[in-house]
Amino acid sequence: MDTTYNTAYETTQEYYSHGTPAERWERAQLFFDARDYTAAARVLVGLVEEVPEQTGPRLLLARAYYHSAQLRRAETELRLIVERDPVEHYARLMLGRTLERQGRHAEAGPHLRIASALAGDFPEV
Repeated sequence: MDTTYNTAYETTQEYYSHGTPAERWERAQLFFDARDYTAAARVLVGLVEEVPEQTGPRLLLARAYYHSAQLRRAETELRLIVERDPVEHYARLMLGRTLERQGRHAEAGPHLRIASALAGDFPEV
C-alpha cells in the first residue's frame, strides 16, 4: 500500500515539474484560466524556485494561492514582490486585499492606498 502511494505521489510530482520553464509557465496559466488554482500553484512553486528573480511567475503563484484561500502563502509571495519592486501596483493591491481577507484591515490600508496612487486613482478634490 505504501509503495503504491509513493509511486502515485512521484508520478504526480513529475507531472507538475515536467517540461521546460516555458512549458510549465504555459501549463500553470492553463490551470489558472481553468480555475484550478491548486494545480496552478503546484506547477508554479517549482518554477518560482527555478527563476526567483522573475515577477510574473511569483505574482501568478500569489494569485493562485489567493484564489485557493491559501492567504498566508499569498501574503508571503506578495511581500517578496513588493520588497523587490515597491512600485509594482498590482502586487500592492493584491497584498492589501489578501490582508483584508484575513481581517487585517489596518495593515491592508497603506498597501491599498499606495496601489491606488500608483495606478493614478486619486480622489476628486
